[in-house]
Amino acid sequence: MTATTTVHPAAPAFVPAPRWTIEALVALFELPFNDLLFRAQEVHREHHDANAVQRSTLLSIKTGGCSEDCGYCSQSAHHGEAQREALLETEEVVAAAQAAKDKGATRFCMGAAWRGPKDKDLDRVTDMIGAVKALGLETCVTLGMLKDGQAERLKSAGLDYYNHNLDTAPEFYGQVIKTHAQSERFDTIDKVREAGIKVCCGGIVGMGETRRQRASLLVELANMNPPPESVPINELVPMPGTPLENAPPLDPFEFVRTIAVARISMPGSMVRLSAGRQEMSDELQALCFLAGANSIFYGDKLLTAGNPEADRDEALFARLGLKAA
Repeated sequence: MTATTTVHPAAPAFVPAPRWTIEALVALFELPFNDLLFRAQEVHREHHDANAVQRSTLLSIKTGGCSEDCGYCSQSAHHGEAQREALLETEEVVAAAQAAKDKGATRFCMGAAWRGPKDKDLDRVTDMIGAVKALGLETCVTLGMLKDGQAERLKSAGLDYYNHNLDTAPEFYGQVIKTHAQSERFDTIDKVREAGIKVCCGGIVGMGETRRQRASLLVELANMNPPPESVPINELVPMPGTPLENAPPLDPFEFVRTIAVARISMPGSMVRLSAGRQEMSDELQALCFLAGANSIFYGDKLLTAGNPEADRDEALFARLGLKAA
């Protein structure tokens, strides 16, 4: 009798994600526009539904009076003109979340203008998270820099995502913010990851940085292990009274290139059109979707900046044949 041998298929070889370099992303930026968009669309279709766009709504739950000096922000106590407002009551937040859900949002984000939350404030925020979660929405907060143990409390409350942007390239950071170092942002992101919360992390373009510095920002994001699940790409909205109020606008095609390079370098991430969308034409937004953007902030306001109204977005989605993810 001959013994038989069972042959099992070999396990697929582990293929690590590429370690991106600034030079590699600059080379992508420099491709002919059509070639770059074609490559970005190929990557996008490999990992996502090409015609689905996730919609999030952002609510400022505590506005103004922040101790940090971020040069783009009207909520800074150093130069901002945003009116200071106390932390909202949970009932107000729930009403806003329900309205957002009724208009098609699937994620509700809550932002507070702090360097970081005090424990007594975190008690109230965790109540908000639980109440919004009970509506069937994904939850996200942006509360600044976290201390030890705070990320775990947010996770216990049911938080899905924590937003903490890198803002810009490491080598440009000190020209925009001087009250803290970018390394402190990485420290908070590490705390969030260790607590088991998904990361929402992106940046702002159009603050006077070079193309190479835009590539440098994307390299920092793409080389995170893993890359952020959500990557908001904000175009600067110059706010009166801030150091960047007179920053020259970014070329629209350069913004689309930034979206495309983000998509190629972070294939599995949701790339979100965030601040600056109010100033974008429908045609420019359509190019961004073609370049791989598949998430938007949805509603009439982003913290203190305007945002396209939901009806305009609905009409644009209908014209482009897009659906809510």
